[in-house]
Amino acid sequence: MEKRYIQTFLQSKYLFAYFLLLSLLIGAMLIGISIGTVKVAVVDILKIVYAHISQRPLSNEVNPMYENIVMNIRMPRVILSGLIGASLAIAGAAFQGLLRNPLADPYTLGVSSGASVGAVMTIFFSLSIPFLGIFTLPVVSIVASFITIFVVLFFAKRIDQSMRVETIILTGVIFSSFLGAFISLMIALTGEELRQIIGWLLGSVSMRGWDYVWIILPFFIIGSVLLFIHATELNAMSFGEEQAKHLGVHVERKKMIILIAGSILTGAAVAVSGTIGFVGLVIPHFIRIIWGQDHRHLLPLSMLAGAAFLIMADLVSRIIIAPSELPIGVITALIGAPIFAFILMKQRLKRKEII
Repeated sequence: MEKRYIQTFLQSKYLFAYFLLLSLLIGAMLIGISIGTVKVAVVDILKIVYAHISQRPLSNEVNPMYENIVMNIRMPRVILSGLIGASLAIAGAAFQGLLRNPLADPYTLGVSSGASVGAVMTIFFSLSIPFLGIFTLPVVSIVASFITIFVVLFFAKRIDQSMRVETIILTGVIFSSFLGAFISLMIALTGEELRQIIGWLLGSVSMRGWDYVWIILPFFIIGSVLLFIHATELNAMSFGEEQAKHLGVHVERKKMIILIAGSILTGAAVAVSGTIGFVGLVIPHFIRIIWGQDHRHLLPLSMLAGAAFLIMADLVSRIIIAPSELPIGVITALIGAPIFAFILMKQRLKRKEII
């Protein structure tokens, strides 16, 4: 009886979590589409979306100008923000579970910096792979993020055979600094592409249309599905690799798949938006505190929360100094950096208590 009661409680807890975060995401999307230089009522947004889905003519009550604003300017931007936020948050949750450390995320492990180098090189050299077309930028970014994470793990193993989490994170931070210097070198050597590269590095979804949504979407689906499939293995590995092996998990293979999936998500997100830090660090940490460690729920909940968070961050970046815009990376850094410091201090206090 008691076991059934606990199971029912847990199910109701997660049911409430999904309902709450899905409601927040839908609300964030509607607010993001509604607010701007021209305010569009939520009722008009719903009418426009319904008309497009049902292929019916738009009601005469709705201003025709609103249709262009909603469907061609704000909706792709909001959806893109959501996909980027979801990608970074779910990748961060996976890296934190795999490395058993709340400070692990694509930013601290150097994956974002690697993806940034790939994207900047694509812009700098005007690369275009014939059979990839518009997918050249995300593919090069993803490949660069793969190389970075493998190099980080290789050097971490050379430094420390046991590959402690602290060693991996420290190696990631060192490589982030090195790759940052490499990016600065390309900026110093660039000419006409300077403004484009600087604007991209600051992190933004401004002036991004549906093309960018179609670029990130397939990579988002592939990366997310891979991580959802391996949620149970992540649960096992979060207790330690030895424990996971005893439970029948092929640790090396599963670790590689999770790292590849996280790199796909990070590389694609960085390719379309530039460097947006701290989303993969902050969001999974809060979800873990509120709803627990179970990756079967932690991953999808982080995805929903990350999407809602970045949509709202983008809205703030648009309206805080209107009519100008702040880069979205500035907003996430202003929120994320103090929280990062708080997590770090909390960890140190825990260690002192154990000692």
